Amino acid sequence: MLVYASLALFSTWKFMFTPLAGPVAGLSYWETLFSCMAGAYFSVTIFYFASSYWMRLAQERKAKRIAQGKFPNPRNKAKKAKMYRKVVVFKSKLRQPIVCWLFPLFLSLPLGTIITAKFFRHSRLTFPFIMLGTTVNGFILTGIAYTIHGV
Repeated sequence: MLVYASLALFSTWKFMFTPLAGPVAGLSYWETLFSCMAGAYFSVTIFYFASSYWMRLAQERKAKRIAQGKFPNPRNKAKKAKMYRKVVVFKSKLRQPIVCWLFPLFLSLPLGTIITAKFFRHSRLTFPFIMLGTTVNGFILTGIAYTIHGV
């Protein structure tokens, strides 16, 4: 039971690497998949529906730092602007289903879910796309983990 809980807990943050621990722990493919998916679904649900809170909190912190004269640092501002431009270009080229599939995978579930919710907050299909992408990623990553370990 502790193994299942630890996989679920670890997959709430680093979903991409969690299935690699399944074969090492002696779990079957399905046990690993369901443990990882439980944590992933929990994380996606919490961070998707709380994303407006996190965005508002970040906006308030930024306003407070500007009022105190601690923001923005010109060097950091240029780096962040370049990164934001890349993300927006990536988003506009790939469209919603691909972004909902890839962002949570490569950025981490919480951060990718919050960013995707920010980009597509007016679309009813955002949450189902993220959940579908997470499910597809779960099958692919668990399959790769068991192929690597030869189980």
